[in-house]
Amino acid sequence: MSLFSKIKGTLNLMRNIDLEKLAALNAKVDLSKVMDTVGNLDDRQLAGLMKMLSTKKKKGQHKLPPIDGDFYNLSLNLTEKQREVQMKVRNFMEDEVQPIANDYWNRAEFPHDLIPKFAKLNIAGVAYQGYGCPGMDFVTEGIIAEEIARVDVSISTFFGVHSGLAMGSIYLCGSEEQKKEWLPQMARMEKIGAFGLTEPEVGSGIAGGMETTCRKDGDYWVLNGQKKWIGNATFADVTIIWARDEDSNQVKGFLVRKENPGFHAEKMQDKMALRIVQNAIITLTNCAVPESDRLQEANSFKDTAKVLRMTRAGVAWQAVGCARGAYENALKYTKKREQFGRPIASFQLVQNHLVEMISNLTSIQTLCFRLSEMQDQGILKDEHASLAKVICSMRTRDIVSRAREVMGGNGILLEHNVARFVADAEAIYSYEGTKEINTLIVGRAITGYSAFVS
Repeated sequence: MSLFSKIKGTLNLMRNIDLEKLAALNAKVDLSKVMDTVGNLDDRQLAGLMKMLSTKKKKGQHKLPPIDGDFYNLSLNLTEKQREVQMKVRNFMEDEVQPIANDYWNRAEFPHDLIPKFAKLNIAGVAYQGYGCPGMDFVTEGIIAEEIARVDVSISTFFGVHSGLAMGSIYLCGSEEQKKEWLPQMARMEKIGAFGLTEPEVGSGIAGGMETTCRKDGDYWVLNGQKKWIGNATFADVTIIWARDEDSNQVKGFLVRKENPGFHAEKMQDKMALRIVQNAIITLTNCAVPESDRLQEANSFKDTAKVLRMTRAGVAWQAVGCARGAYENALKYTKKREQFGRPIASFQLVQNHLVEMISNLTSIQTLCFRLSEMQDQGILKDEHASLAKVICSMRTRDIVSRAREVMGGNGILLEHNVARFVADAEAIYSYEGTKEINTLIVGRAITGYSAFVS
């Protein structure tokens, strides 16, 4: 059949069109103009038009894959209980935190009304045995950290400080009486904890350069000095303060209650990251703490390091969550955002960024799974946690950068749920030991030589 015959057949069909439908069509387009335009097309153009008109898109012909940062299906390795906890936390974060995260982040305020809802999840101190804690495993703890950070890193930091650093200090270094007094209340989140180690003038060198001091005076210890970057400290019920004994020169830990005379916490302002976290500068002025509130099993910085080893693994998982949140939001955006008449997810350069992101994300996910398995097996060492912290925070930095890049200018707007991750990744990169310090810990382990400046 000639092309002319096809066009003629089409025009004959138009004669049979319902007049009401034709009128409705004419209201939308100028049919006479359409016919004039068609009449001016050459054979090649007419053939293309007929092909387009005759092609019917089948329903569901191009079904897009789901948006899921678990590319290697690591969740299939979880037990039924672990998966239950994972989904419980995920639903909570998506339902309760996601809708308010940008607003509170922008205002640098903390949503205190979330704490009772958080408590119902029963996940604080999840890997601790007894004392009202869930008594699960470190893989579950890691999954929780990832799921919280996947939606908001600030809330993940709040939770990590309370459940990991504060509760962990009591769990590892407290007396039996102290554990019984504090851990059940903290597991129920009736009491919130903070952790005071870093100081205004001493960060990475805190092990040998701690300036906050303590001295024994009868049945009390008198603490003097300052701490900086202390998350939760503006509203915490108890803050773990680490201080150097003036007599023995050894580091000791103390449970400093918020009502302690001589304890003052002032909120830090103008942060570019973790803006929901209420970081504080703590000033201790002849702060008297009874002997009963000294952590009885914390007698040197080696005891402090036990806490950091445990929580550093959690920060690695936190980096994974930050990376996953940025990747999933960026992928979602590229499927919806159209340029040049096509979703930008169909462009080669955008796909290159997305593949780089999922490659790095999958790498650090699998590393963290093994890291938590080592924790559960009791074979985790400082260098293992440090390596995870180094590589996860580095790869996360790259992932969030690419997530912002595929969004173009929209990547710097909070409403698209990537800008927060870009900023918060910078905080993860620095806290719980900088890249350089953690690198030297790994370097010492693999070479046998310490490159730390003494």
